[in-house]
Amino acid sequence: MIRPALVWTALSILLLGFVYPGIVTGIAQLAFAQKAGGSLVEKDGQIVGSSLIGQAWQSDKYFHGRPSAAGTGYDAATSAGTNLGPTNKKLVDAVRAAVEAAKKENPSAPVPIDLVTSSASGLDPHLSPAAALFQVPRVARERVIGEADLRRVVEAHVEGRQWGFLGEPRVNVLELNLALDEQWPMRR
Repeated sequence: MIRPALVWTALSILLLGFVYPGIVTGIAQLAFAQKAGGSLVEKDGQIVGSSLIGQAWQSDKYFHGRPSAAGTGYDAATSAGTNLGPTNKKLVDAVRAAVEAAKKENPSAPVPIDLVTSSASGLDPHLSPAAALFQVPRVARERVIGEADLRRVVEAHVEGRQWGFLGEPRVNVLELNLALDEQWPMRR
């Protein structure tokens, strides 16, 4: 009885622990090489980020993504939301403070919710078009460019619903900021 059990255990480990994952990984690398490799984005031969993971943009000359609750901010190793419920005082106070800070940036527009709340993973690389357009006055002022020109760039980077009906329209913040630098390079 012990010999067949050990043979089946070894065979299961070999097939399910090595062969099957190797086949699935190989298929993913062949069929979806960009995504399987982390959707890394290169500029001038340097990796500048991933189109699938948000990152912190500190400068006011760039569009900022959603706040992150993942570790120290956009840390993929500690991906998580806040797990605070909608009536939690800590969450209410944090959102209220973020709304007040955003209103200082653009007092005439309503603050989009995704600028003041983190996503479930804390790594969301996208913003709603409204959240990107909300930031246009600040970015235009900091870069000394026309708001209408900047709005056109934002609108050109709006991705529609997946397959025409899944999800919501969105803007990838990394790709938008790279397009911004392409069109209006930062002066050193």
